[in-house]
Amino acid sequence: MHVSDMRVTLFPDTGKSGRAATERNSLARPRYQNGSVVVRGKPKRYVLRWREDIARPDGTIERVQRAETVGFITQINKQQALEILQDRVSAVSQQHRTPHVTMTFSEFVRTEWKLNAALALKKSSMRIYSYQLDKYILPTFGESPLRNLGVAQIEACLSNLKQKGYAASTLRSVRATFATVLRSAVKRGYVEKNAAHGVVIRESDFKKERRFYSAEQACKLLGVLTEPCASVVAVALLTGMRIGEILALRWKRIDLPGATLEVAENYSSGEFVSPKTRSSRRMIPISSALRRVLENLRARVNPAEPQDLIFQTPEGTPLNSKNLYNRELAPACDRIGLPRVSWHSFRHTNATLLHANGETLKTAQTLLGHSDVETTLNTYTHAVSDSQRKAVERVAGVLFSDVLRSKAEEIPSGRLN
Repeated sequence: MHVSDMRVTLFPDTGKSGRAATERNSLARPRYQNGSVVVRGKPKRYVLRWREDIARPDGTIERVQRAETVGFITQINKQQALEILQDRVSAVSQQHRTPHVTMTFSEFVRTEWKLNAALALKKSSMRIYSYQLDKYILPTFGESPLRNLGVAQIEACLSNLKQKGYAASTLRSVRATFATVLRSAVKRGYVEKNAAHGVVIRESDFKKERRFYSAEQACKLLGVLTEPCASVVAVALLTGMRIGEILALRWKRIDLPGATLEVAENYSSGEFVSPKTRSSRRMIPISSALRRVLENLRARVNPAEPQDLIFQTPEGTPLNSKNLYNRELAPACDRIGLPRVSWHSFRHTNATLLHANGETLKTAQTLLGHSDVETTLNTYTHAVSDSQRKAVERVAGVLFSDVLRSKAEEIPSGRLN
């Protein structure tokens, strides 16, 4: 039997009028409930028939009859056809009466995923997923049946984007969007598994350089910044906090006598939300340098209420990170000849300095609020130039004294290649 010989059809079980038709249906029903094998066509071939339920887009259930051509009678015998039928009927039974879904991918996104995702996801995440859906996914797969969306279709979408020159980060983001939507479909019983989990994207040979400042560069920058930008950068460098966590920081989260700072909020997309992950909600020790920064801030702004933001506009609203960057941080970098860095670069700088000064990865992970230590190790720790230079000098010293020096003495002058 060849795959090309197989054919599946689907048609509603509408029944027929008249006594003869009624008798035929009543006689056939027990056979169709368990499935049946019939011989049809020229040349003759085996056709399987069975019934199962499907869900229409409007939520109603319809019973349909399936028919599948499994091979010519010269290729398989009836017993083999019956065994194939039994597999089909068993698969239907194992679905626990969960009907196949006929709704399209776009219908599921519009009528179910978006409504429920808005309750579970942060506004920033929802905005990213919606952008990926509207730009990359729905134009191609919107009208495809949800149950037909498999690994091959997702891989074809990503391959097409790669051929158009999109970066690996974009491909991973699109795959994550597929995975998020299909996770919801699996949870609701519309599909059996998440096809996006079977898609692998090779790591890019070229990774965007992550910029960070040395301690000397950071001090040079702090010397030319004005308030409140100078204090925001100082807090970022001394704590490794995300910019959203800094802008959401309130005076009631600061315990100067106990020398601790609590990260309990994040400011993103114009709203206060919970921290990025469970690990992001954390306590950070206040160093003596950070204490001076906070004490100077308190003396200057004289907060009226404990819930007041540490960094706020005259109207009491949070500072805008983009305005702060464009109006103060970026121009300051240009004035003193330092490369422009993002707010996240100060987080990288903090982690790198922790690493360079011998702090354990576990300590850095806790302070930075990472969910796993691999993120701290692979993403945020950078080799410091001085450390590299000292390391290679030590290796060179050992090699030269023990190996290269003796080799050099064996080679006549002028013969060294």
